[in-house]
Amino acid sequence: MNNPTVRLTMAQALVRYLAAQQVRIDGETVPLFAGVFAIFGHGNVAALGEALYEYRDALPTYRAHNEQAMAHTAIAYAKAQARKRMMAVTTSIGPGATNLITAAALAHVNRLPVLLLPGDVFVSRAPDPVLQQMEDFADGTVSVNDCFKPVSRYFDRIVAPSQLLTALPRAMHVLTDPALCGPVTLALPQDVQAHAFDYPAAFFEPRIVSAAATIPPPEQIAAAADALRAARRPIIVAGGGVLYGDAAETLRAFAERHAIPVAETQAGKGSLPWDHPLQLGPVGVCGSTAANALAAEADFVLAVGTRLADFTTGSNALYPKAQLVTLNVNAYDAQKNSALAITADANKGLDALTQALNDWSAPTAWRDHAGQLGGEWRATVKRLTAARDLKPGELPYEADVIGAVQRSAADSTDNDIVVCAAGGLPGELIKLWRTRMPGGYHVEYGYSCMGYEIAGGLGVKMAQPGREVIVMVGDGSYLMLNSEIATSVMLGHKLIVVVLDNRGFGCIGRLQRACGDVPFNNLLDEDCTTATSGAPSVDFAAHARALGASAEHVGNIIELEQAMQRARAATSTYVISIRTDAHRSTREGGSWWEVAVPEVSSRESVREARTGYEAALRRRDDDSET
Repeated sequence: MNNPTVRLTMAQALVRYLAAQQVRIDGETVPLFAGVFAIFGHGNVAALGEALYEYRDALPTYRAHNEQAMAHTAIAYAKAQARKRMMAVTTSIGPGATNLITAAALAHVNRLPVLLLPGDVFVSRAPDPVLQQMEDFADGTVSVNDCFKPVSRYFDRIVAPSQLLTALPRAMHVLTDPALCGPVTLALPQDVQAHAFDYPAAFFEPRIVSAAATIPPPEQIAAAADALRAARRPIIVAGGGVLYGDAAETLRAFAERHAIPVAETQAGKGSLPWDHPLQLGPVGVCGSTAANALAAEADFVLAVGTRLADFTTGSNALYPKAQLVTLNVNAYDAQKNSALAITADANKGLDALTQALNDWSAPTAWRDHAGQLGGEWRATVKRLTAARDLKPGELPYEADVIGAVQRSAADSTDNDIVVCAAGGLPGELIKLWRTRMPGGYHVEYGYSCMGYEIAGGLGVKMAQPGREVIVMVGDGSYLMLNSEIATSVMLGHKLIVVVLDNRGFGCIGRLQRACGDVPFNNLLDEDCTTATSGAPSVDFAAHARALGASAEHVGNIIELEQAMQRARAATSTYVISIRTDAHRSTREGGSWWEVAVPEVSSRESVREARTGYEAALRRRDDDSET
């Protein structure tokens, strides 16, 4: 039998294989990989660079300005595509590679796919040590790329061209499997990239990649249905798995049929329209008054597609009376907190539960109680984001800015996607940003990575070019990583970037004071004791213009609304900066969050905070025992 082969370098085979992978979305066959972000260096320019150029029509290559940032862009693209499509990222060896580590951890925490292709040292070791090579005195096989192992769902170092025949199918399986999904790292030694091999031609045939939905075990559904039928006060907590599994409509139908109110996590926001009668708003540390009140009363919690992180559970103190049932495609997440687990796809699991429950629904009194509290919360959101008259000298805070941004939409905000990641803004946005559509809220809060925002916004725009992408970012995150403003201009992907300048790290400063500490090393004008030359005054608009964007600074909320109109009308990236209050945040809502306070301190304020911390620990322990 004739098995034709094709002679290719390892790098050429890699690129050709990636270009051949396809996926079906809404009846259309499209490439699985939308492209490759690359910053070339001596570890990837010669061989992989040559291969990417050869196949540039089938697999576009994009240039960025920072390795971490371009990986954030690739990860945000996958998130905005609900993990159905993705991108690859390649760097040189050494610092180019290690600049990806933070992004890899972010993808790992958030269960998001990205293919990382860092260059590596010579397998032959003939020229050792090469430029940028780290030498391990005890292990000759180690390079800096071994740092990727704990932050990758699958790691391989390709030390012979033939290894692609097994490594690439494994990589595709991890990248596309809903339960395993996360970052994959294939370290590419620079000499092996250039080596040739006779690959089976069939290896490069176009193939449609798919992952079968996980069917729930009948015994798990039966146990969960029995528990729910016995419940009088059930709630649903909707996580990111609802959106990644295209289960928003299924969730809505389930909640309506069984009269169960819905709260949301950061990753799950948008699962149910913000003004739906069963919508409670966010739950947890940054939760609404409605969601947290009902969580405390609930005797049953169905957690769908959530990792149950501390901000969702109030550091495991929020659901003291509830039977916890988890519906998650990932068994690791499903078994958390001694829950009654359903290991399944969100759609399949909810459908199976509906069939088991038949016409059962929660008591009318509970539904009405939830509806009243949810309605009161929506009224609170409208009040907090409404235009208001500020006192002379009073700075706006995040709620004022959020309200102005949403009021600036001509008809509705349904076409807007807000992007954020770190600081105080995610806590304000999850409470106050109003979205009726899945995907209208894109906040990376699993790793809460400062610097994700602008780079992530670029990825969202590449994934959703027809929608208005609004990046809301604090001055601290902006200063950490802003280079992809230039990339957005270069690639023609317009962003609106709103910079909230509170002159430092306002959120962590508030946490510092809440723990009894004195203000220290957070706000530039107030507590940076080593700023001997004076605190810098950053002109964010001038900086953004230097990167190629249109930009302006506004002095108040009225000017912000007017600037937003100009930004919406613009055809390229537009940056607006505004001064905000570092000390104020939305007090409505919220729950306890465990932050360890020193057991011994010379300051009375810390000792008082420690007393409060120990009291909260006792309440959580007492509730867990009952």
